Amino acid sequence: MRLNEIPVEGIPYDQLKIEKIPCTPAYIERAPELVPARARTVVINPNRTCMPLGAMWAVLGVHGAIPFVQGAQGCTTYVRYTFCRVFKEPATIATASFHEDAAVFGGRRNLVEGLRNLVVRYWPKLIGVVTTCSSEIIGDDMVSFIKMARARLRQEIGAEKADRIPIVLVNTPSFAGSHVEGYDRASRAFVETLATVKDKPNGKVNIIPGLLYPGDIREIKHLLRHMGVEGIVLFDISDPLDAPLRPPQKFPYEPPGGTPVEQIRDMANSLATFALQPHSGQAGARYLERKYGVRAVVGPPPVGVQGTDEFLSTLSAITGKPIPETLLDERGRLVDSLADTFHHTMMKKVAIMGDPDVVLGVTRFVLEMGMEPVALAGGTASKTFEHSMGEILAEAGYTGNPLILNGGDLFEFEEYLKKQPRLDLIIGNSKAVDISRELQVPLVRVGFPIYDRFGYQKRPIVGYRGGEILLAEIVNSILGHQYPDDRTHQL
Repeated sequence: MRLNEIPVEGIPYDQLKIEKIPCTPAYIERAPELVPARARTVVINPNRTCMPLGAMWAVLGVHGAIPFVQGAQGCTTYVRYTFCRVFKEPATIATASFHEDAAVFGGRRNLVEGLRNLVVRYWPKLIGVVTTCSSEIIGDDMVSFIKMARARLRQEIGAEKADRIPIVLVNTPSFAGSHVEGYDRASRAFVETLATVKDKPNGKVNIIPGLLYPGDIREIKHLLRHMGVEGIVLFDISDPLDAPLRPPQKFPYEPPGGTPVEQIRDMANSLATFALQPHSGQAGARYLERKYGVRAVVGPPPVGVQGTDEFLSTLSAITGKPIPETLLDERGRLVDSLADTFHHTMMKKVAIMGDPDVVLGVTRFVLEMGMEPVALAGGTASKTFEHSMGEILAEAGYTGNPLILNGGDLFEFEEYLKKQPRLDLIIGNSKAVDISRELQVPLVRVGFPIYDRFGYQKRPIVGYRGGEILLAEIVNSILGHQYPDDRTHQL
């Protein structure tokens, strides 16, 4: 059904079909001087999202906590919509609801009134105040505003009840950085605000998982459980953003799980802090190390054989607990899977995009499979990304010369791939879907966000078992694309 214009009565769903008509019949090479992101003042198809989203992600991982956004309604609606698309769960996020008057007079009244309404209606166990570009640009004195809000709460509900609700401020101007830095800032803000006493050693380890999905966090807990190690997982979204549906639900709804505030207060007494993703969590780990002498172990992401080996070996050295046979068996199964499938993955050309820590971890894993990376795009600019990637490539003895984009956009990534003589696979999030279709190359979905498929938030890629799942996804994508006839592959 082809229409020049939409009829007034609309189009029935069973007749609705949108055809993408290309502007040109064939690819026209762009002007080389306009392809690099650094040469442009415009971002085309960004490989990241805004800083407040990462901070809200973190707050939702604390038990009974509600993020409060000091900004406009759209800053909150966009994040709630994104979380709903990715996690298929409701995300309770409050907002100061800025309008034009706040831009002139400031957001003090909005914050004081908003926090008061949030407390008397929902009684959260913690409030994470997240700033946005608007509040940062107009220069809101957030520390003073929060003191005023707490004074009003004490007056209305009493000092005992008011002081029982911690308020953590996370400054996240959304005109800078990305969601990765927002999460990183939240990790420091929470431990700096809550972990203020070092008294009795607790024999535990702190885990700051970074922007990992619920399935990944459950896999990390699985590794800790088999090691016999108690861990404090900061921002544990495994239950809040993957909650069981067990009606009836009480109102106000409080999702299960999340890191209890008492555990965050106890993080200063732990043996060490593991920041599994250096770019999203390192700030909190480094703060605890400087302030209280809690050892910081920053990365590498526990993806694949070597990444998981390093995590467990360091965990064993710090706690004195041996790596059990059960985990060694899991490692053996992953190695066996690599041996079973190497003839499908060896020398396959792959491009990887997403958050820098995901790209680093997945790159090391595909090199273990014998694949050949041709382009590696980390969406958030980093001082260490290129150096870390160079170390991974050298460690694997890889002699290729892949394009490494440190914070570039996906326009530059796509233009480079279109000029490659061969590409077998793309690994990345849902933002790479159009590139995959354009190049007619399969896409293995990894990282945040994944919104065009269901269930990926439940599937781990970390640990040995997560490595098996990711390996199977990669191999099956290659087989499904390159071997349409089952008679052509008998191995």
